[in-house]
Amino acid sequence: MKKRIISAIVMLAIVIPIVWYGGDIFRLGVGMISLLALKEIVDLKKNHHPYPSLVYFVAMIAMLFLVLAEYDGYSIMYGLTYRGIAILLLSLLGLSVFYDENKYTATDALFLIGAVLLLGTAFNAMILARMTSLYLFIYLLLIFIFTDTFAMLMGMAFGRHKLIPKVSPKKTVEGSVLGSIIGTVVACIFYHFFVDKISVVIIFVTLGLSIIGQIGDLIFSKIKRENGIKDFSNLIPGHGGILDRLDSTIAIMLGFLLVYGLF
Repeated sequence: MKKRIISAIVMLAIVIPIVWYGGDIFRLGVGMISLLALKEIVDLKKNHHPYPSLVYFVAMIAMLFLVLAEYDGYSIMYGLTYRGIAILLLSLLGLSVFYDENKYTATDALFLIGAVLLLGTAFNAMILARMTSLYLFIYLLLIFIFTDTFAMLMGMAFGRHKLIPKVSPKKTVEGSVLGSIIGTVVACIFYHFFVDKISVVIIFVTLGLSIIGQIGDLIFSKIKRENGIKDFSNLIPGHGGILDRLDSTIAIMLGFLLVYGLF
């Protein structure tokens, strides 16, 4: 527990100034985090062959093209670019032609493309949210923080019925419902005072994002269970890896893209 608390304090001391300052420093920070998240996916051994160094390097470049995309006329939606996707598809699929089947296959390429596209889109959306407004970004984080925290606490206090035990044995229906309610209330209060006047639409959007965040948590729990691991890495002492901390956030950022025009 002591290690977990110390790690949390160190993380906050690093993250808060970067988020507050925004701009290129924030984009650079998100880019670095996206590469660490990609490494955790690449390190999963049950879904693919070990990737050759060149393939891994190209995947990192493609990831940065997606995450750090400019918001211009080449954008598909709010920053994600055709250039980045073209580089991703052509490079990673094309490289499979030059390797033996025991080193790097087209199936390996498709797995890697899916991972880069998922993470690249989510982290790109994170930059979009911060560029739009600091307080909008904090609002999205509050949905994740309070939903996740109170789903655990309420589950421990009132949980009687397992949510999806095959995926996450400790999660309960009661914890999930109460976590989403509390996360929605807190985030909506913040939104009303710091972003814009609250409305029924925003309340339902917030609730929807809270639920999407919990689904994201379950998705990444399923990935860990399929690969027989407890954490994606030990990068953050007491907390696991980047994906262990940002699983819900990744899903919320993807959900944010769906409703961006409402903010």
